[in-house]
Amino acid sequence: MAKTVYPLARPLAERGKFSGPVAFSNGVKTSGGELLFISGQLAYDENMNLVGPGDMGAQTRQVLRNIGKALQQAGGSFQDIVRVTVFVKDISRFRELHDARLEFFHADHLPASTMVQIAEFVHEDALIEIDAVAVIGS
Repeated sequence: MAKTVYPLARPLAERGKFSGPVAFSNGVKTSGGELLFISGQLAYDENMNLVGPGDMGAQTRQVLRNIGKALQQAGGSFQDIVRVTVFVKDISRFRELHDARLEFFHADHLPASTMVQIAEFVHEDALIEIDAVAVIGS
């Protein structure tokens, strides 16, 4: 797969809850490869227990581990993700989830991203859900 990442021209904000490094790019262009659509993932562990009630960082990391398992099953990695949609209960916790995302996404492979605050998830203690699109192989 050939991929071009178009980084953000500048930070989202100079100060406040939306300042600091982010784990997404302005756009991603690809050619070749197969598309993998990963359903929205909650912070469930292998026994379907929700990880980290009340902890946005812990839940984000578990969600990303779950996405990583789907990628691995399809022969891909986080570098293959080109787009994510992030649903959160509280967008003011932006920094916590981006700090966790930066542990999984390499600076040269940041996906395009949308974040939306919603009222509730299928699990009452869930704080975040992420779905993803990846382009794997060529």
